[in-house]
Amino acid sequence: MTRWNQEESPAPMTITTDKGNDGAVPASPPCSLHELRADGTPRVDPVQARDVARWRKAERERLLAERSALTVEYRAQQALAIAQALDRILASAPGTTVSVYWPIRAEPDLRPWMHALSQAGMRIALPVALALGQPLVFREWHPQARLARGLWKIPYPADGAKVTPDIVIAPLVGFDGGCYRLGYGGGFFDRTLATLSPKALAVGVGYPSAALRTIYPQPHDVPMDWIVTGSLPSVRRAAAPRIRHGTGDHSDKQREP
Repeated sequence: MTRWNQEESPAPMTITTDKGNDGAVPASPPCSLHELRADGTPRVDPVQARDVARWRKAERERLLAERSALTVEYRAQQALAIAQALDRILASAPGTTVSVYWPIRAEPDLRPWMHALSQAGMRIALPVALALGQPLVFREWHPQARLARGLWKIPYPADGAKVTPDIVIAPLVGFDGGCYRLGYGGGFFDRTLATLSPKALAVGVGYPSAALRTIYPQPHDVPMDWIVTGSLPSVRRAAAPRIRHGTGDHSDKQREP
C-alpha cells in the first residue's frame, strides 16, 4: 500500500504575481529566460531542493528499514515474479546486452535470472561505480566470471569487457506513478542514463511496498521506462524507447509483456 504523510512532505512552491498599474495580472511574464540555466534546464530553488533532499532522506531510511524486515521467503517470491515480468518485457532475445545488478541490502535477488539469461545466449553486464560523482561503466558478466569489489564492496566482473547495454535493470528504494525512481542518493543511475548513447531501455525493479505518491522529481532525475515490482502490475512510461534486439538501435517494434 502506498504510504503518504502530508505533514512530512516538502512545502509547496509559493507563486507570486506582479500587477500592472491598472491592477491587471499579466497572463505570463514577458521573458522566462532568467528561470533557465545555461544548458536550458530549469533553475532549482535552493530552499525547495533542500526540503526535497531532507524528505527523500527520511523516506529512504523508512523504506530501507521496511525492506530489511521483509522475510526471505517473501523476497524470493517477489524476485521470481519480477523475473517473470522482465521475461515478458525483454522477450529474452539472444544478442541483446542487458545490465542487471549484484543485490545488496535486501534488494530483489535476480542472480538466478541472470544465469538463465546467460544460458539462453543473452549478453549480461553488471554496473561498476568507479568514483563518486561519475557515471557507471558496464562490464560483461558470465557465470564463471572472476569477481572483484568496487565502491561499497559491490562485486563486479574483474576481467569483463566494457560494454554498452541496450537495457538497464536498476534496483530501486522507492518509486512513483510517473516511473521516477528513488535510489540511494548517489545519482549514479540518473547520471549514467542521461549520458548513455544510444539510449537504453531503463527498468526499475523493487518491492510493492516501495510505492510512493511522488518522489518530487528534480531536473536531474531520469524516469524509468518501466517499473516492475513483483506482485503489482508493471507500469510503463509513455514514449519508452524501442529496442532493435542485438544492435542497441531503436526500431518501431516494442515488445509488450
